Amino acid sequence: MDTAPPRESGELTYRDAVAADVSALVPLIESAYRGDTSRTGWTTEADILHGRRTDPEGVLAVITAPGSRLMVVERDGEPIACCQLEHRGEAAYFGMFAVRPDLQGGGLGRRVIAEAERSARESWGAREMHMTVISVREELIAWYERRGYRRTGQLSPFPYGDERFGIPQRDDLVFELLVKDLEG
Repeated sequence: MDTAPPRESGELTYRDAVAADVSALVPLIESAYRGDTSRTGWTTEADILHGRRTDPEGVLAVITAPGSRLMVVERDGEPIACCQLEHRGEAAYFGMFAVRPDLQGGGLGRRVIAEAERSARESWGAREMHMTVISVREELIAWYERRGYRRTGQLSPFPYGDERFGIPQRDDLVFELLVKDLEG
């Protein structure tokens, strides 16, 4: 596992998750994506996917996989956001991004993604950041585009029938690759 030392930024602390964080991170991730709690924020998938977004095994796999990190963002020792970073050659993959719903819309997500990009560039020499977003999430894709990400038109199928990813409420879900140049 690649690790980075904790880094302070204003009132926020950024650090790599450890196995002991799983019990706090699973409900944070779930709250940002699924169920009624997620509707407090604007990033909910509750209308297109039911069921869970992740589970303890999935979060632990991200924490322990070689070339992978789960960055935890804390305020006063409490996890309020997280994101996955995975080293993929000259690129880094950004995923499992969650901001506590009652803190969405105030610039925290913007700060977290900027820190993730900085970290991937400095730790791994990443030249690009890649992510996949469900293509019908137009408002979320627009948010990423305002952060410098571009749609590639490269689509991959949604894993229908695999409830580890949720229970789809529509039949047109696909992932689209978004890319951002981290150089310059």
